Amino acid sequence: MSDFSYEIKEKVAVLSENKSGWTKELNIISWNGRTPKYDLRDWSPGGEKMGKGITLQKEELIKLKEILNNMEL
Repeated sequence: MSDFSYEIKEKVAVLSENKSGWTKELNIISWNGRTPKYDLRDWSPGGEKMGKGITLQKEELIKLKEILNNMEL
């Protein structure tokens, strides 16, 4: 596995927390010094470990918001 770096630029929201303390978070993260993107993934307590997640550019997040707003839940 190759090395990578990240910097959390802004913690936007914690969506949930499971019994072991891991949280599902929406953050703005710069990966490998690149332009920051919106990032949705699980984080361990203290933020030392992360689970698999997805990253979205602002335009993709706006589109997802539109889709979610139009869904019947």
